Amino acid sequence: MSVAWRIARRELRGGLKGFRVFLACLALGVAAIAAVGTVRESIRAGLATEGAALLGGDAEVTLTYRRADPAELAALRAASDALSEVIVFRSMAVVGTGEAEDRALTQVKAVDPVYPLVGQVVLDPPIPLAEAFAGRGGTPGAVMDRLLVERLALSVGDGFHLGGKAFVLTAALVREPDNASGGFGLGPRTMVASADLEGSGLVAPGSLFDTHYRLDLPEGVALAEAEARLMGTLEGAGARWRDARDGAPGVRVFVERLGAFLVLVGLAGLAVGGVGVCAAVRAFLDGKTATIATLKTLGATGRMIFTVYLMQIGVLTALGLGIGLVLGAALPLVFAPIIEARLPIPAEFTLHWAPLGEAALYGLLAALLFTLWPLAQAEQLRAAALFRDASLGRRRLPRWPWIVVTALLLVTLVGLAAWLTGVAMLAFWSAVGILGAFLVLLGAGVAIRLVARWLAGRRALRGRPVLRGALSSVGGPGGEAGSVVLSLGLGLSVLAAVGQIDNNLRGAIDRELPEVAPSFFVVDIQPDQVAGVLERVEGDPAVSRIDRAPMLRGVIAGINGRPAREVAGDHWVVHGDRGLTYAARKPDRTTVTAGKWWPEDYAGAPQISFAEEEAVEMGLSLGDTMTVNILGRDITGTITSFRAVDFSSAGMGFVMTMNPAALQGAPHTYIMTIYAEQAAEAAILRDLSRGWPNITVISVRDAIGRVTGLMGQVAAAITYGALASLVTGFVVLIGAAAAGERARTWEAAVLKTLGASRAEVLANFALRSAILGGAAGGVAVFAGGLAGWAVTHFVMEGDFAFEPVSAVAIVTGGVVVTVLAGLVFAWRPLATRPAPVLRARE
Repeated sequence: MSVAWRIARRELRGGLKGFRVFLACLALGVAAIAAVGTVRESIRAGLATEGAALLGGDAEVTLTYRRADPAELAALRAASDALSEVIVFRSMAVVGTGEAEDRALTQVKAVDPVYPLVGQVVLDPPIPLAEAFAGRGGTPGAVMDRLLVERLALSVGDGFHLGGKAFVLTAALVREPDNASGGFGLGPRTMVASADLEGSGLVAPGSLFDTHYRLDLPEGVALAEAEARLMGTLEGAGARWRDARDGAPGVRVFVERLGAFLVLVGLAGLAVGGVGVCAAVRAFLDGKTATIATLKTLGATGRMIFTVYLMQIGVLTALGLGIGLVLGAALPLVFAPIIEARLPIPAEFTLHWAPLGEAALYGLLAALLFTLWPLAQAEQLRAAALFRDASLGRRRLPRWPWIVVTALLLVTLVGLAAWLTGVAMLAFWSAVGILGAFLVLLGAGVAIRLVARWLAGRRALRGRPVLRGALSSVGGPGGEAGSVVLSLGLGLSVLAAVGQIDNNLRGAIDRELPEVAPSFFVVDIQPDQVAGVLERVEGDPAVSRIDRAPMLRGVIAGINGRPAREVAGDHWVVHGDRGLTYAARKPDRTTVTAGKWWPEDYAGAPQISFAEEEAVEMGLSLGDTMTVNILGRDITGTITSFRAVDFSSAGMGFVMTMNPAALQGAPHTYIMTIYAEQAAEAAILRDLSRGWPNITVISVRDAIGRVTGLMGQVAAAITYGALASLVTGFVVLIGAAAAGERARTWEAAVLKTLGASRAEVLANFALRSAILGGAAGGVAVFAGGLAGWAVTHFVMEGDFAFEPVSAVAIVTGGVVVTVLAGLVFAWRPLATRPAPVLRARE
C-alpha cells in the first residue's frame, strides 16, 4: 500500500490537467444538493424554533362553526396562564359606492385584546395593534395585507365595509406572527377586533368560521400531558388540538416534499456529472498508457495499478467534494437576505451539517459508481496491448466482481435517496427514469452514429463534401456522438420533463377546468336569504345553471366504534373538518354506485351516503357506522350507499350526505354554485354583495389564478433545479469538445492539405455539432415527454397533452449550445498550419 501511495503521490504532482471537468462536474452536483438541503434545513429549523409564534401560543384548540361555551371556556382558562380567541372566516371587502364600487375576497382574522400571545404584529405605519383597532371618528379600525390594499386602491384613512359593518383602514399588515398557512389562502388577510364584528352578521349560527383558542401553558407543563388532560375534558366537543411541536404542519410537509423533489432533481444533475466524471477518468487513464505499461513491465500487478489510480482519483474526489460542499454551504448564506425576504415563514440560515453530510455521501457514491468501471478495465489490460496504444474505449468488460460492486453501489445510492428524502416510491421511479434515460440516450448515440454513417455513403450527398464530411465524422469510430448525446441529452431530458409536467398542470387548471367549473361559489347564505338570491340569478339569461344545497361542517370522529384515523390512516378526509349536506331525495346529477338512497319521507336512524372513491381508499363498506361531530354533537349514522363524486370539476361535491332527520335542528347555511357567462360575472358579483352583505361570493376564476400562481412558483423552483443539471451537462460537453480538440486539429490539417478552405473546415465542425445537438435535443424531447406523460397519467391522474413550444425550444437550445461549444474549440485547429501537425504524426 505504501508503494502504491508513493506512486500516486508522485503522479499527482503533475497538477490537475485533465481533471478540471471531473472536479467541475462533481462539485456542481454536490453543491446543488447541498444548497437545496441547506435551504430546506434552514426552513425546518425556523419552523421548529418559531413553532409557538407560528401557532400563536404553546398550543391551540380549534372549534368549527361555533365559539366555546362557558364550560369549555372555563376548561381552557384553567389549563393555561393566558388565553386568546381568534375567529377566522372569509368575507368580501367593499369600497366605494355606485359605479365606483369595488370588492375583493379577503380572509378575515378577528382577534381579542390579548392577541398575540407570542410574537409581534408588524404594521406600516409602525403603530400598536390596539391603536390601529381604535379607528377614527367612531369607526372601528382594521389592518390589511399590502396586496389587498393595492388591489382596492386604498390609503390609510379610507373606509371600507365587511358585511354590513363599516371599518377604516389604519395601517398595512406587513407581518403577522401566527401565519402558519405560509401566506396562501383564497384571499389576502384583513385583521379586525372581535368586538367590532357585533351587528355585522358575519359570525352567525351556521356561518362558515373557525374559532382558534391559543393557550400559553404554565411553566413546566409537558405538551403531551396538557393535550391528554384538556382534550379529555373537551371530549365530544369536536375540538382539534395543535401545539408548538408542529406549529405549521402543512408548510412543513410542503417544504419537505418540495425539498425532497429538488434533491432528486439534483441527483439527476449528479448523474449527468457522472458522465463527465467517467469520461474524464477514461481520458486520464488513456493518457497514462505508457506509465501503466511501464509499471506492468516492471512487475506491477493489476491490483497495484487499480490501487494507484484509485488513490489519485480518491484525492481528487475529496477535492471536488470539498469545493461542492463549500459552494453548497456558502450560496444559501450569501443569498439568505433575498430568500428570507421572499419567504412568508421564518428560516434560520446557518451551517447545517446534516444536508452537507447527505450531499457528501451522494457525491462519494456517485464518484465511485462512475469511476470504478474505467479503473476496473485498466486493471486487466496487458502491458503488450498497452504498448500497442490500446485505448480503454476498445477494451472488454471488467471482471465480474467489479460489475457486481458497481450494481451494489447503484442500489445503495437509490436506497440512500429513498431513505433520506422520505419519498421512497418517488426516489425509486426517479432512479428508474434516470436509468431509462441513460439507456435511451446510449442507444440513441449508437443509432445516430449508424444513421450518420449510412447517410454519408448515399449517392444523394455526392458533391456536398461539407455535409458528407460532417456525417462521416459523426458516424466514424472515436466520434463524439455518444458523449455529446448522453451528457447534453440527460440535462435537456430533465428540463423537457419539467416543461411538459408544468404545461399539463397549468393546462388542467387553465384550460380544462374553466369549461366545466362554475363562475362563483356563494357561501354563508342564511335560509331566509335563499329565495332572494335565487330570484336574482334565476332570471338572468346569462346564468346557465344553479346548484344549491344546505351545508354544515363536521369532524369524522369514529368509524365502526374506533377512532377515525385508526381505521382510515392518514387519509385527507379524516384531517380536519369536512363539508356535509342533507337531502331527502337523490339530487338530479347524483349517481349511486352501490346500496340505495333512503325514502324521501325517511325519519329513522341516521343514514349516510359516502363518496365512492374515498370510501374505497379508506376501506369502508356498506353497513359501516360513522360518527361525525357537528357543532359539538356526535351523530352516528350507517353508510347505506356510495356515490360517484367528481371533485375535479370544481363544482359542488360533498364527501358525506345524510338524511334530513339526522341533522334536524342543527344551525346551517346554504352554499350555491352559479354557472354564468364571463361578461355577466361582474354584475352578479355586485348585486349579490350589495343585496346580502353577509354572504361571501368566491370567484372560481380568481381562485384558479391564485392556484396557478402557486404552481408556477413551484415549477420555477423545479426548473432552477433542472437548470443545474443542464449546466453540468454543458460542462461535460465542454470537456468532450476540449478532449476532441487534438483530433479536430489533425482533421483540419488533412482537410486543408486536400484543398478545403478554412470556411469549409469551420462549416464541417459547426454542422457536425449541430447534428449532434439536434439529436440530443430530439432524444431529450422524447425522453422528457415520456416522463411527463408518466407523471401526468400516474401521479396527477390526468390527460397528457404534448406541448410543442418547449420541445422546439429544447431542440433549438441543444443545437445552439453544442455548436457554440464546438466552435469555441475549433479556432485553434483552424489556426494551426498543416505541415507541423502532419510531420508530428509521421
